[in-house]
Amino acid sequence: MTQYLVVSAIAGEARYVPEGIPVLLTGVGKTPAAVAVSRALAERDTTDLVVLNVGTTGALRDGLSGLFLPSMVINHDVNADAVRAIGLDPQDELRIEGGDGTVLASGDVFVADPVVRGRLAERAHLVDMEAYGVVYACRAYGVPVRVVKHVSDSADAAALDWPALVDDSAKVLGEWVRENAV
Repeated sequence: MTQYLVVSAIAGEARYVPEGIPVLLTGVGKTPAAVAVSRALAERDTTDLVVLNVGTTGALRDGLSGLFLPSMVINHDVNADAVRAIGLDPQDELRIEGGDGTVLASGDVFVADPVVRGRLAERAHLVDMEAYGVVYACRAYGVPVRVVKHVSDSADAAALDWPALVDDSAKVLGEWVRENAV
């Protein structure tokens, strides 16, 4: 029987996850997310476990709204070309099974600058700060993961209103979990 672990950065994003489904709050950023998920996976039986990374996302391209299940997450704040140039694999692109074809840029930069947004939009549809760390940790432990993101803002100056926008996204995310994991 499939067991689920919902992973979110902050409590507000997971506010409407149905009772009885465990929730792990990681804090903000890729490193805290990877550490928290790794610790949680090391401390439990992962047989039949699926991690659901649910949270908000910024739209990097105009017209994107609603719920997305990305098929790839990229680490946008690693200098991948330089790492490749010295003969190493930066693992900057991680595929996610069962996605909808969208690409999520994940990094420790809170994107609210139109120049950064434009640069990221060349490679991705959406942006967040934790998914890469979550997916990376799940891969290391051999645990399936799905990334479920709801657009809260357009990754521009309006993103600074994010605290006021989280609850609307959390309701949609909670409903998705209810429909797909209960």
